[in-house]
Order: sequence, then structure tokens, then C-alpha cells
Amino acid sequence: MQNISEKIKAACPEGFISEKVAYGELTLEVERDHILKVCNLVRNDPELDFDMLTDLCSVDFPNETPRFEVVYHFYSLERNHRLRIKARVPEEDCRIDSVVSIWRAANFMEREVYDMMGISFNHHPDLRRILMTEDYDEGFPLRKDFPVEGKGWRDSFDNLSSDAG
Repeated sequence: MQNISEKIKAACPEGFISEKVAYGELTLEVERDHILKVCNLVRNDPELDFDMLTDLCSVDFPNETPRFEVVYHFYSLERNHRLRIKARVPEEDCRIDSVVSIWRAANFMEREVYDMMGISFNHHPDLRRILMTEDYDEGFPLRKDFPVEGKGWRDSFDNLSSDAG
């Protein structure tokens, strides 16, 4: 694991923020502006060979700056090791580069993050809603400031409890 971290740090020192090992898994934090460079390295370097993007998701930290974090989970089939990379994204400039050009599997995962959290992915080939309807404009349902009860859509239903009998 140390080799992975050192290789990335040497190749992209300006984008490297921190590293942490927990439960036998390496997590790296990188600057969002360097995510493509780091992802190209972990995918294409034969010593790293992270050929599988297993998950791409986001986290909302409403009381922190930058507010959002995009999290990438990788796996190397050949080397049987895992890697997590995190990049913070500010609310006022809520975008990060797409990694679809490196892993096609990122396509739908990036669309879900866009739809649910409002984080845009630069140069995504088809960035549009995937879970919500195209005309939905009530915010982003997975953000922590989104009301748990929704944004009034339940008010349009009849009172079902009075029909129960």
C-alpha cells in the first residue's frame, strides 16, 4: 500500500493532499483539479493496474468547506488490491472532471451523483438526470439540507388515512 501512495505522490505532488490506511485499505485525498491525472496514473501504470472502478459516490458535509466530497473506489483484478480516492468539491463551484474517459463504468455513477447531489462532471458524455424526472427542479434529494419529508409533493395526494376506514 505504501508503494501505491508513494507512486501517486511522486507523479502528482501538487495534487496529493493526504493518505490514510484503515482496516487494511488505503484512502488518498487529492485536489479535485488533479483527479484526471491521478486516475489516469492508477489505471494505466502497470505497477498499480486499477482496472476496475467499483463505485463512485459523494458525501455532503454541510458544515465544512469544501462542502462535498466525491469518492472513488478502485480494484485491481491482477494485483488483488483496493484503493479509495477522495476529492473535495466546493458548493459555490460544484464540479469536478469526469472519469468516464478512463472507466466507462463511471457514466451512470456520475449521473447519479449529479442527479442526487448536484455535482457536475466536466466533459461527461451525457450528463442528465438518471433517477429523478427531467423536469424535477426542487433541489437535490441526497443533500443534508433537503427536507426529509420532501418538498411538498405529498400535499397533492388525498389523505389516505381517512379512506382507510
